[in-house]
Amino acid sequence: MTPALNLPQLFLADLPPEAVLTPTLVRDACIAVKRNRATWLLHRRTQELIELLAYAAERWQQPEFAFRRLALQVGAAETGYGAATLARGLDSFFRLLTVDHLQALIVQDLGEVRRLDEFSAPAGELRHGRLALAQGPELLVHLAAGNLPNSTLMSLVLGLLTKSAQFVKLASRATVIPRLFAHSLTELEPKLGGCLEFAVWPGGQTELEAAVFGETTCVTVQGSDETIASVRARVPAPVRLVAHGNRLSFGFISGDMLSSYSVRKVAERAAADVTAWNQLGCLSPHVFYVEDRGAVSAEGFAELLAAALAEREAVEPRGEVSVAESARIADRRYLHELRSARHLLARGEAVTVPRGVFFEPPSAGTRLWASENSTAWTVVYEEDARFQASCLNRFVYVKPVRDLAEALRLADPIRDAVSTVGVAALESRLPELARQLAAWGVPRVCPVGRMQEPPLTWRHDGRPALSELVTWTDLEL
Repeated sequence: MTPALNLPQLFLADLPPEAVLTPTLVRDACIAVKRNRATWLLHRRTQELIELLAYAAERWQQPEFAFRRLALQVGAAETGYGAATLARGLDSFFRLLTVDHLQALIVQDLGEVRRLDEFSAPAGELRHGRLALAQGPELLVHLAAGNLPNSTLMSLVLGLLTKSAQFVKLASRATVIPRLFAHSLTELEPKLGGCLEFAVWPGGQTELEAAVFGETTCVTVQGSDETIASVRARVPAPVRLVAHGNRLSFGFISGDMLSSYSVRKVAERAAADVTAWNQLGCLSPHVFYVEDRGAVSAEGFAELLAAALAEREAVEPRGEVSVAESARIADRRYLHELRSARHLLARGEAVTVPRGVFFEPPSAGTRLWASENSTAWTVVYEEDARFQASCLNRFVYVKPVRDLAEALRLADPIRDAVSTVGVAALESRLPELARQLAAWGVPRVCPVGRMQEPPLTWRHDGRPALSELVTWTDLEL
């Protein structure tokens, strides 16, 4: 049972579960936050908001901060993440919210921090006699995803920087952490809370979404392609839709990183990527392609990765998953055990295939390493190097390739859906590999070990975060 939050009832999502939302109530909430934005938030200087966010982030990194403690206790119970996994994920996000990083994000996307306050321009544009003012939506509506809390937190940060009133429709199993963050901001500045609204309702209640859509000019949505198509069909034509659908990611391990000196460290970093958010984010690796020409084979790397995942599980347990998710993992394990057994039988060897337990046949074309007596983690090595999506929750493939070109050819079926490729390679080789990945269409290339830790200035799906939200007014001098 999820422990009670006992938060002040500042938002619709704070009301008791038996409270009934109506289109009129939701519409009135939208009108209220827009009015509060006009009287207070719209007139704040951007630097003031940056410093408020940075201070709030500092507090969230303190172990004794009350809202953080609640997030790790109640949020873990709601989401199913282990407390250590949740803490690592939240820390990786809040470490980014510094004054320098927030300013860098605005400068990257808009040219100048002052552009959200007044007509201004960087020196290059000013020489041509042009100033510009960037303005956020009067009401920014977020349809939040339920897999990772950080995506919703980032949406709130972007909305605050653009001085927008915000209405967040929360996913039913991811309500706690965004609300706690909003309450922590309201504790610092009570008037800010009046510019935010959160609500949660079951899917299919389109009349409530219609009430929200009728009050906004911009909607952001994260979710499946089907969800995005459904929202797009219902958003009125003048409303801008900023959508991010499901994406897939994978890793590439260069042969020059498979020396006895460096390979264990690479395996540990790969394990960090697999365990971050239990592999449920779009940036999590499904497959590690290994250039099979190093001192350690791709199969040997898979074994080291399995050992690293076992070590991670000891200090950062995955947490509970649903019966259906556990069954999917067990079924997938069994499939690969059978494949492995067929290879051995073809060589005339006697085999016993135990269901759902540790199984390590030598040089069989398929090998499987798995946590014993649980579905906590799984590594599958396959000589068939075609891309295969994982069933997630720390289930990862390792596949041998001759080079990156072969890996990209084998991953071509998901080419338009790739978010991130993590690369482990010598620094001298990295530019060449990055150019290949860019030409193939990858929007983000990063070191293995940081796949789920993008910088604040990351261009999500290759698109600038703030520029997607604002409208511009140019002033020609």
